Amino acid sequence: MKESKAMGPRLQQPLPIRDGLNPSRVKVTEPGWTAQAFIQHLIDTQRWQAPNDDVAQRFRAGEVRDDHGREVTPNEELPVGKDIWFYRTPAPETPVPYIIDHIYEDNNILVVNKPPFLATFPRAAHITETVLVRLRRQTGNNELSPAHRLDRLTSGVLLLTKRREVRGAYQMMFADRTPRKIYHAIAPHKPELNITPGTTWRSRLEKTHGELQTRVIPKGEPNAITEIQHIQPLATTPNQQPLARYTLAPHTGKTHQLRVHMWQAGIPIIGDPVYPTLQPYTDSFDTPLALLAKELYFQDPLTGQPRHFTSPIEVETLIRT
Repeated sequence: MKESKAMGPRLQQPLPIRDGLNPSRVKVTEPGWTAQAFIQHLIDTQRWQAPNDDVAQRFRAGEVRDDHGREVTPNEELPVGKDIWFYRTPAPETPVPYIIDHIYEDNNILVVNKPPFLATFPRAAHITETVLVRLRRQTGNNELSPAHRLDRLTSGVLLLTKRREVRGAYQMMFADRTPRKIYHAIAPHKPELNITPGTTWRSRLEKTHGELQTRVIPKGEPNAITEIQHIQPLATTPNQQPLARYTLAPHTGKTHQLRVHMWQAGIPIIGDPVYPTLQPYTDSFDTPLALLAKELYFQDPLTGQPRHFTSPIEVETLIRT
């Protein structure tokens, strides 16, 4: 059976957020399932599983519900099209040894400095070691929600909303790409490549679900644009490769855009385990990606006031940890 997450209008959750995590909502797509067999199948086919995950306990605790909030019984036959809600038990994760620094907070938003190796949202193998779950647990505010996303390996300014009533306004602002973002990256300094401030890279990027690397498509309309605003050579010893800090202004927001553009230009970002060569995954946190979301500018969608937030760290610290 193929699992299919329910689509359509968001309903009131019949189960509350628990320990920072939302319940899962799954649609029954094939006939012949009892409720307990259905949940057991979902758990058994997870790629990352918690040891000794007790499916029966969910039913004893009344933690399997339908869209109307009714408790589903273990032997109940599930019709095709029915939505079932339940809690997944996260698999063990290696703690990320970085803290989340707070930059700014008011009644509506919380702006933080996301550290490297911490995903923004729960996904795949990274569930509890994420910005969202950590901050919900730390603050006790289950309405916290990121208004946009930074890649797991990228550090820097990240904005979260604190109340459900304002969430849509900020998420729509980022979806419309009205905020202006400035990134800093450390990469080889190669003057012979004639990469200068004002250089703008345009390309077509595509990423296939399940693959880690984004592909550059030689032909087609460009959908990824990055401008170099400044290049600052860094002090290095004679035995080190020359490095520079690059100030980057993305005009679009494709997955891995800055990393791919730097690699394609011949100056891959220091610490990148994906470009140019895909490295085996490890739980080591010794080599952060030297890419920092340094500044965020936008007009507040609620007040109309200009906003500007800056990461308190410098990108150079990411290659000296």
